[in-house]
Amino acid sequence: MTVKLKAIKREDLTKSATKQIRNQGGLPAVIYGKAKDSLSISVDSIELVKTVRDEGRNAIISLDIEGDKPVDVMLQEYQMDPIRDELVHADFYIVNMSEEMDVEVPLRLEGEAQGSKDGGVLQQPLYELQVRAKPADIPDEISVDISSLAIGDVITIADLPKGSKYEYLEESDTTVVTVLPPDTLDDVEEAPDENAEPELIGAKDKTEE
Repeated sequence: MTVKLKAIKREDLTKSATKQIRNQGGLPAVIYGKAKDSLSISVDSIELVKTVRDEGRNAIISLDIEGDKPVDVMLQEYQMDPIRDELVHADFYIVNMSEEMDVEVPLRLEGEAQGSKDGGVLQQPLYELQVRAKPADIPDEISVDISSLAIGDVITIADLPKGSKYEYLEESDTTVVTVLPPDTLDDVEEAPDENAEPELIGAKDKTEE
């Protein structure tokens, strides 16, 4: 689904003008795309955050540019002020609704692995998956049920739900989730080397940690 967001062209690109936009609740941004000149705009910062929170990182946004035609875009990149924890700039990429594109889609685990209940350690190497699809067919997320996962079990890309309108770009044998056996460090510490000096044992523990 395409969501609408109002945008205003930025003619004055000086620092003072940019600062004034931010002070008024606006967010300086740039629109760009294949074979298209970039365009400087501003959008409402709060509305953009709300859109991404409600519709997802890969939402198709129809920018209603004042004095121009609407443009379908996706949020490509954004910059945050680390001190104020506020958005300071955004880049929008113009999308062609009929062409496939490569994006990252969140991976969500459902349930609690049986292996975790049995003392195993759940590891998730990937939190986002590379997916290729047309803009309107990009999934909001990929969900996988891990409740039956036992110690030593592995879920790979090949085990994930298949979609007729999108494809995974990682290798099919790439590990997504696994449950490792319980750590045996305690067993090793119970039988220390009798000839080892206490200082050396302490140094080894810090390294292992």
